[in-house]
Amino acid sequence: MGNRGISAVNDARPQVPDNWDASQIPSQKGKTVVITGANSGIGYEAALELTRKGAHVVLACRNEGRAKEAEKKLREALASTHDAVSVEFMMLDVSDLESVNKFADEFKARHNRLDLLINNAGVMAVPYAKTVDGYERQFATNHLGHFALTAQLFPLLKQSTPSRVVNVSSLARLPA
Repeated sequence: MGNRGISAVNDARPQVPDNWDASQIPSQKGKTVVITGANSGIGYEAALELTRKGAHVVLACRNEGRAKEAEKKLREALASTHDAVSVEFMMLDVSDLESVNKFADEFKARHNRLDLLINNAGVMAVPYAKTVDGYERQFATNHLGHFALTAQLFPLLKQSTPSRVVNVSSLARLPA
């Protein structure tokens, strides 16, 4: 048994060459990107590289302080090599459907396109609790909120074709 589950997942994906790195990402100038949970980890690193390539990146985060710190860090990291860094913070708590609705409405009012939506925010192994909407917190955060966000932003994604939605997940769900 061992790695059978992980092996099956990896076999289904296109192989990334061993020598690939972020420098090979093509120019993203003129593209608008939303990344949920962009204040740390994979979300922050994606924001850094996409901003470096010229995209306008929206840091969609639930904690304003951490998001503003990430925005500042991004600007500082790119200041010496980029004249203009196009990044903004917008409040979003994907576990709260009212927050998702408000974010989608505000985003559509500010932006006329969306080229890339990275659904990255997530929680794992949190104590059982229900959200304000009555859903289990981990389910609401990792699945329901991102589904609702994608559905509400889909018209902009479709209008900005070719566009993409990336759902980040964990292999923790697979058996050991």
